[in-house]
This record gives sequence, C-alpha cells and structure tokens, in this order.
Amino acid sequence: MDTPVRAAIDAGQSDRPDVSVVIPVFNEFDNLRDLVQRVGAALEPTGWTFELLCIDDGSTDGSAALLAQLAGQYPWLHPVALARNYGQSTALQAGFERARGRYIVTLDGDLQNDPLDIPALIERLETDPEVDVISGWRRQRQDKALSRRLPSVVANRLISWATRVPLNDYGCALKAYRREIIERIRLYGELHRFIPSLAREVGARIVEVPVRHHARTRGQSKYGIDRTFRVILDLVLIVFFLRYRQRPLHAFGGLGLWLLTPGLLILLYLGVQKLMGEDIGMRPLLLAGVMMVLMGVQLIVAGLTGELLIRIYHEGTARPQYHTRPVSAPRP
Repeated sequence: MDTPVRAAIDAGQSDRPDVSVVIPVFNEFDNLRDLVQRVGAALEPTGWTFELLCIDDGSTDGSAALLAQLAGQYPWLHPVALARNYGQSTALQAGFERARGRYIVTLDGDLQNDPLDIPALIERLETDPEVDVISGWRRQRQDKALSRRLPSVVANRLISWATRVPLNDYGCALKAYRREIIERIRLYGELHRFIPSLAREVGARIVEVPVRHHARTRGQSKYGIDRTFRVILDLVLIVFFLRYRQRPLHAFGGLGLWLLTPGLLILLYLGVQKLMGEDIGMRPLLLAGVMMVLMGVQLIVAGLTGELLIRIYHEGTARPQYHTRPVSAPRP
C-alpha cells in the first residue's frame, strides 16, 4: 500500500500494537458505546496491545461525534470520519490503510458479532503458522427474517462455487488476518464480500471457524433482498478478476474465437453458394455471419488491449506478479 497514509503510519513502527480491530460504522449511534466497551473488555485481559479503528462512513445520526467523545475516554480508540457515505468496502480500506497491528480483525458495528470471539481467532493465528486468514461462520444465525437468511444461503453457495473458495458464511464480518495479507489486497466498489477470495488469490491459507451471533436489538439493518442482485453482478467482476486479470486475452480472445470461427464458416459457405450463382444478398444468414465476424474481431482486439494495459499496470506501478511466504523446516 504505497500511500501517504501508509508511509506516515509506517514511520512509527516501533509502537505498533499486536492487534488492530477495524469496524466500519454507518448510523450505529445506539450501539457504539456498548461496542467500544465490549471490544475493550474482550482484549484488555489478554495482555496484547491493541487499537480500535472505527471508520464512520458518512453517518447522519451523530455517530462521528460520539466516536470523537469516546476517543477521549479510551486511548486505544481511533475514530476516522469519511467525508461522505462511500460504502463498506471503502470504509474497510480506510481502516486497513491506518491499521498498525500484526493482526487485523474486522467485525460489524451492529453488535451482532461478538468481540469476545476475537481472542480465540488471534490465538489461532499466533499458534498455527499454516493459517493466514480466519473467517467466522455464524452457524447459529439469529436473523429470523427469511429476507436475510435465504439470500445469504444462495449467495454463499454461488460465491463458493464461482470463486472455488468454499466457505459456509461469506457474509460474516468477523474475520482475522495476518497483516501481510491485508497489505497485498485493495478494496473498492463492494468487494468486501469477497475478501477471502482476494486473500486466496494473493496466497493466503484460509480456515473457517464457528463464531457467536446475536440478534440486532438496536438500530436498523442496512441489508435487504436487493443485495442478492448486487452480489451476482459483483461476482461476475471477481471471477474475471481472479481468473483472467493476468491474461485478459484468454477471456476476450476466447469468446471472440467462438464467434469468429462459425462466422467465417458461414461466410465461406455463402461465398461458395455465390460462386455457384445463388443470390445471397437477402439471406439472414449473411447478416448473422458478418455480425459474428465483426464481434469476434472486436473481442480479440479488446483482449489484446487488455494485455497491453496489464503490462503497463505491472511495469508502470512496479506491483508484484507474485508473493512469497516464509519457508520453515518441518517439525520432527
């Protein structure tokens, strides 16, 4: 993350905490005081140093002012107020860029995730070097509304199948990461739903563990059944990103060849018929053949353009094409 924010934060590496908790907040005024207290109650007994980054995503209910007030009571609370409502992915990215801990934990601000689960997740990362990301699984969800449970089931199965990262609960915000994994990914749009997939793409080893889940008692849910349709659109993006980001010609060019080949065969067939004296000018097959050839050529050109952009992306920004991990000798 070569940003001014990251450079400023890295300048003070000596006082890095062990754990950074990142929570995006949008109109959660009624929950914030309890949320901050519960995070402190969960982490203070562990002996780990920690910080809590609450990213106010343009709230209109006074959440930002309350966070500023609470920061005066809790020195480990660091509120960040975004200029407007950008969405959960951007809020998380703002938190990731400011997080200084060796381990980074995310959860929602509605008190449905339980901060008391955080120490167990960190302990697993501390003791198991073969795990980079721990994703929470709300095995016993307390959401009673079918409009929330059904879309979640459909989305989890669809995302697991399409991304080839099988998880039971992609929607659970409670996750723990090693710092180096977070530094390899960037979020935009609504890619927060696919963080495990993005993490796997940069080499993370992921496990899923059951966590507690509570019913919402205060505030209003920000999710509805319309989210399912947005997930499908985002899924198209993430599948393309994961499979074809390094080789866009295979995506566009492959589809282009599927159109170009039958289009050329159609035109060849009609050309032979024209040489035999038949009138082909009014045949719909001629229009179909011409359209398939033109579309095929356009897609192949789009793939070549994508290849050039990828080269510029890697060479111009010096972003790595691969990542490595420490190699340790097997235990006797």
